[in-house]
Amino acid sequence: MLQSPIKILVPVGSLGAGADEEEVRYGVAQGAHAIATDAGSTDSGAAYLALGISKNNRGAVKRDLELLMKARAEAGIPLIVGTCGQAGGDKNVDWTCDIVLEVARELGQNPRIALLYSEQDKALLKAKNAAGRIRPLPPLGALEDSSIDACDHIVAVMGAEPYIEALRAGADIVLGGRTTDTAVLASYALMKGAPAGPAWHAAKIAECGAQCAVERMGMGVLISIDANGFEVEPLKAANRCSPESVSAHMLYENSDPFRLVEPGGILNVTEALYEQVSERVVRVTGSAWEPQPYTMKLEGAGGGRYQTIMLIGIQDPKVLARLDEFHDKMLEALYERTRRTVGVAAGDFHISLRMYGWNAVSGDKPPEGTAPPREIGMLFVATADTQEIATQIAKACNPYFFHFPIDMEEELPSYGFAFSPADIERGQVFEFKLNHVIETEHPMELVRTKWIDGKKAEAA
Repeated sequence: MLQSPIKILVPVGSLGAGADEEEVRYGVAQGAHAIATDAGSTDSGAAYLALGISKNNRGAVKRDLELLMKARAEAGIPLIVGTCGQAGGDKNVDWTCDIVLEVARELGQNPRIALLYSEQDKALLKAKNAAGRIRPLPPLGALEDSSIDACDHIVAVMGAEPYIEALRAGADIVLGGRTTDTAVLASYALMKGAPAGPAWHAAKIAECGAQCAVERMGMGVLISIDANGFEVEPLKAANRCSPESVSAHMLYENSDPFRLVEPGGILNVTEALYEQVSERVVRVTGSAWEPQPYTMKLEGAGGGRYQTIMLIGIQDPKVLARLDEFHDKMLEALYERTRRTVGVAAGDFHISLRMYGWNAVSGDKPPEGTAPPREIGMLFVATADTQEIATQIAKACNPYFFHFPIDMEEELPSYGFAFSPADIERGQVFEFKLNHVIETEHPMELVRTKWIDGKKAEAA
């Protein structure tokens, strides 16, 4: 049985978001055994996996790594980072590793680094699929080989086991590919023998750093996991946790407030008790872990067609009073003009008009009687098989998009283009093409580990 609490310092919800030096010092002073943080997600779309790039700028990630690597070295504890470079593909991991090595040189450090790769070979996935080892998650259907081929990069979402193996082998820094947020934070405590229920639950609560606290201030939290439960405390002294703020985080990106599916099991918090044990600290007991056959989620992303956009601002009171009618009339006219001027070369094109300030986010028509807005921004999006065709469609539509009237018998109005040239080539459209689960023989089956010895790297 665990003799003393295992303390995990979670400095920030995502690497590069701005870890706070004072908060990190406080967490280390409280006896943190490890520093762990997530570094990405699918929230920002498929492009980051398809292209192997990071959403965060390099300087922000380097700044956080400098702070965390200093603290790690001074305290003699490991630093664990998951879903590196936003998407967790091999390129994303290598990009993060390059920054770590640069920081290590500048700080005069020689850490032993474990790189965990979870990008998948297409031939292997096709074989697994043929053997019935891959199943879809809603709303997708059965996986076709063509969907696998359409992906530029495919990752399997790791659990805690690859991190545990790397930590046991003596890693000072672990840089992981695509991983569940919780697995990254739970791994060290699980390695040290913490019970699975409290370890996974604590990790879920801490995955976004201080977002589980009452106030929207500060960046990180400290979780302390023991034999019977865990405690969570914000790293910022002016902030505090409450039973409500902590329990509510089970609903973050999770439709069930009581159950969370992870590789190899389900966290069940139906019987969890949340108790305020001090002004700033909440204790949680009753968390349970239900082992399940080991599976890993597959995420695959690839490029599709191309888009060109234009943006206008509209303040015409007649248009603003009849926006839904204006949208429908203009869209019809733009399609007609494209077919007439571009012709068959346009191919299977698509045009959309998104009215920001009215209904661009939902696309739903506002309730009858909704007051007209003071102004709107209307975004034109042309989608076609090539960038050249998408741009030609935009150019063909430009006069109508600039001057189209609500009543044809009236003089032509003018709307304000935001940019000149008006047409902006957005590039290729990227999308997720896989949302499936793969059965594995063991947690390391789809994971590759690479080691970098800091001293050897420095000599090289």
